[in-house]
Amino acid sequence: MAEYELVERFVSINGEGTRAGQLAMFLRFKGCNLECSFCDTKWANEDDCTCEVMSADAIYREVKTSGIHNVTVTGGEPLYRTDMDILLKKLASIDNIYIEIETNGSVDIIPYRNISDNIAFTMDYKLPYSGMTDRMCHANFGQLGKNDTVKFVVADRYDLDVSYDIIKKYGLEGKTNIYISPVFGKIEPKEIVSYMMEHKMNNVNMQLQLHKYIWEPDRKGV
Repeated sequence: MAEYELVERFVSINGEGTRAGQLAMFLRFKGCNLECSFCDTKWANEDDCTCEVMSADAIYREVKTSGIHNVTVTGGEPLYRTDMDILLKKLASIDNIYIEIETNGSVDIIPYRNISDNIAFTMDYKLPYSGMTDRMCHANFGQLGKNDTVKFVVADRYDLDVSYDIIKKYGLEGKTNIYISPVFGKIEPKEIVSYMMEHKMNNVNMQLQLHKYIWEPDRKGV
């Protein structure tokens, strides 16, 4: 029987992305294969982090009875866990469900691409400030469609330059949703907007993480 280590599960609003502001049930899985400089969930990646081991059936029942139609599968890196395809297939069978997988850009998404039409990917592209750029799986860009998202988390102008180059190199404008977010406390949002204006970045969204403004920036379970 497939089992999964969950460090958090809760209902809140989506803080970012195409469904920002909507209610979602969050499933946060333990562990990650990257160590980003700005990670705000490092506690969830520690070997000794407290977690609850749940079966696919138990998670399915909790999601189905929650009454919440948006489900955000996150971490850590959820696709780093074994048997995730089993859980995703089970969750995708729930009526009116929409599943967003938040993935860090280093894991091949092809094995999960055709599980269901009601699954979408929000894929980070890790920029130089993260220290993880060399771990990115560039083949994933060929798998993303109009329901998916590429997210760039920027700390400075150099990160913005790299974002711009990646968007152009892989022809992301019009192909998938594109979001640029600031590393919290490292760059002013107005600097991002100015850069977007300067470079005529059409079809690109600047976003703030709503949950960090509604609650304390480091609060868990929101």
